Amino acid sequence: MLIWTPPCPLILSHPQTNLGSTAWTSLTWTRSSTCPRPRSSADRSRPFRCGRSSDAWRFEEFLQRKWSSEKRFGLEGCEVLIPALKTIIDKSSENGVDYVIMGMPHRGRLNVLANVIRKELEQIFCQFDSKLEAADEGSGDVKYHLGMYHRRINRVTDRNITLSLVANPSHLEAADPVVMGKTKAEQFYCGDTEGKKVMSILLHGDAAFAGQGIVYETFHLSDLPSYTTHGTVHVVVNNQIGFTTDPRMARSSPYPTDVARVVNAPIFHVNADDPEAVMYVCKVAAEWRSTFHKDVVVDLVCYRRNGHNEMDEPMFTQPLMYKQIRKQKPVLQKYAEVLVSQGVVNQPEYEEEISKYDKICEEAFTRSKDEKILHIKHWLDSPWPGFFTLDGQPRSMTCPSTGLTEDILTHIGNVASSVPVENFTIHGGLSRILKTRGELVKNRTVDWALAEYMAFGSLLKEGIHIRLSGQDVERGTFSHRHHVLHDQNVDKRTCIPMNHLWPNQAPYTVCNSSLSEYGVLGFELGFAMASPNALVLWEAQFGDFHNTAQCIIDQFICPGQAKWVRQNGIVLLLPHGMEGMGPEHSSARPERFLQMCNDDPDVLPDLKEANFDINQLYDCNWVVVNCSTPGNFFHVLRRQILLPFRKPLIIFTPKSLLRHPEARSSFDEMLPGTHFQRVIPEDGPAAQNPENVKRLLFCTGKVYYDLTRERKARDMAEQVAITRIEQLSPFPFDLLLQEVQKYPNAELAWCQEEHKNQGYYDYVKPRLRTTINRAKPVWYAGRDPAAAPATGNKKTHLTELQRLLDTAFDLDAFKKFS
Repeated sequence: MLIWTPPCPLILSHPQTNLGSTAWTSLTWTRSSTCPRPRSSADRSRPFRCGRSSDAWRFEEFLQRKWSSEKRFGLEGCEVLIPALKTIIDKSSENGVDYVIMGMPHRGRLNVLANVIRKELEQIFCQFDSKLEAADEGSGDVKYHLGMYHRRINRVTDRNITLSLVANPSHLEAADPVVMGKTKAEQFYCGDTEGKKVMSILLHGDAAFAGQGIVYETFHLSDLPSYTTHGTVHVVVNNQIGFTTDPRMARSSPYPTDVARVVNAPIFHVNADDPEAVMYVCKVAAEWRSTFHKDVVVDLVCYRRNGHNEMDEPMFTQPLMYKQIRKQKPVLQKYAEVLVSQGVVNQPEYEEEISKYDKICEEAFTRSKDEKILHIKHWLDSPWPGFFTLDGQPRSMTCPSTGLTEDILTHIGNVASSVPVENFTIHGGLSRILKTRGELVKNRTVDWALAEYMAFGSLLKEGIHIRLSGQDVERGTFSHRHHVLHDQNVDKRTCIPMNHLWPNQAPYTVCNSSLSEYGVLGFELGFAMASPNALVLWEAQFGDFHNTAQCIIDQFICPGQAKWVRQNGIVLLLPHGMEGMGPEHSSARPERFLQMCNDDPDVLPDLKEANFDINQLYDCNWVVVNCSTPGNFFHVLRRQILLPFRKPLIIFTPKSLLRHPEARSSFDEMLPGTHFQRVIPEDGPAAQNPENVKRLLFCTGKVYYDLTRERKARDMAEQVAITRIEQLSPFPFDLLLQEVQKYPNAELAWCQEEHKNQGYYDYVKPRLRTTINRAKPVWYAGRDPAAAPATGNKKTHLTELQRLLDTAFDLDAFKKFS
């Protein structure tokens, strides 16, 4: 493959959008294939005199000279990206933007950090020293994945501007929706309803932009009411190759940017070896975004001077292409020769700019040798001023009661069971639902929907913004929530009672998302990054749908704090349970979340430690719960905000329990002084005479109700005790030890409705064994191992359920294994 460059300095691909934007484009230039040159010599020499072009080139040269055998994913071949980004930021600042949030892949990241964000060079150079130890908690990340947050003066506009580059994994384009979500949050918190103050810039590679489906998902969020960020500037570094793959093998479209046509974004293809054309296009793109608040794409048609990384040999697979590249002069050298020949700058001036930056790099390199340790927190992309102490620690290690007064519970319940807007006609079926809610409130009782309502409503009263997002969340997949009421007689007239609770409450945002998991979960993760004082929840339509967002879970949510010292309090609501509805829609795959928990199954922690439960939460990478009562669900939601730090919260939520007559909680379980129960112990006849108990069953979630029903049918309430583990991770060693000690003559068994190779068994068993110092076996009562999460046959489902119940209550079931 040979290198392709646009035949003219500039080509505009512009789908027809609307009259206003088309007319604006026509007035901006006279021909789409050319661009006007700067009028004065001063304008033409500006990229040199302010170091915009030279700094980018010399930075890469410096790194190559000092660390020739290190991977750095340099920008050689597209150094013009740096002045391009600065031009977009300058023009946007001129138009009133004071906060720019950026996302990009690894290629050129160090250069952007150094010359756009203005990260201290010595901090960057430190990252190349393999002898330095990390000073912060966590495992850290490679240098070309790190983010940064910096507030500085824009030299062109003399205005303050904040720049944030979001940290990202190697998974290309995965950060796109995260950046969008963070941008949306920052706009929300500063009241920027039109995107005039906060904007996003996304950088892409050509192969990833065309190949990764998350790009399409992110574009489709761009104009949705609850997700729009009012225009993003996309800059594609078009190397005309993806690792070793030619474009003809990598995409079916003519251009790598054709995916942007789905939202009618204008696309500018520009020769990256023509800096003046690039900067002109970037000004136009910034002006477009500022004027129409829509996405716009700049395609920098360039090349990659080295292989995929500096150690890679590209001649193996693209010999002709790289023979051509070897002949190419660097863009700065080309441009300098043109300007010198035209008398715009002279040779000494050019050489002075080069030597000036080289000296800066050398001085920073010398200072970097004085660094003794690496501080990951210096690379934080989303600081939370005032939430932690100055050294980044929680302000306390306690959590207050999550209970509420009866007056507050009653008030929220009354609003939840009414229509707070006059002359608003709701559906007859919904009237019956609201009436039932009202009766529950009169009886001082809550079901699942009411418990959620009370948790949300009380936090809104305390000034905590709540955002609930996902597919069909406004009504709820199972028609239980109904947070948005629809007038049956007036089209598009809606009412959100949650926003009518208190005079000065925080706003409640509930929004049906597009039919996307990867994009929307990434968006909500980004939204939750912006502030610790918000409860951001993403609900899967069914729990197993989270697997199409697995990249966000595996690369951001699970290890985010360990890699980037970045806490996040996002909540995942994952409907889970074996209901005989087939292999899909049954399992939220709890085994996957538990397998990624960072606690040690073979080490018993110090159970006498002060605030043991809070310290456990602080040390974990995320919290995994499966509540069996609405009251406990209420408490865990409130605890998520009342904790003095933030951790992701994974909740396996019920389906049939939403309407189960026994799945109710009394107000008494939610009053002041009450807390989330990590373990709910047996409180029936078995607990009155624990010495007589023959078997202690541990379980979690919905299966508890199957077990209690079977126990009652067999009249074994005194022989079998049932303990519910509500918080699976961090594992409640202390409380479970008390339970085991309470029943000295009981054999221990774990019971679950999931298959043996799935669910919780492989996580719970070794930790229970550690709890009791391996004094007893922990038996298993549940389904056999299987490839699929559940059977597709209802009769088989019921047969399997009865078999596990028979095992759980047959006191001789495990004797043959003893």
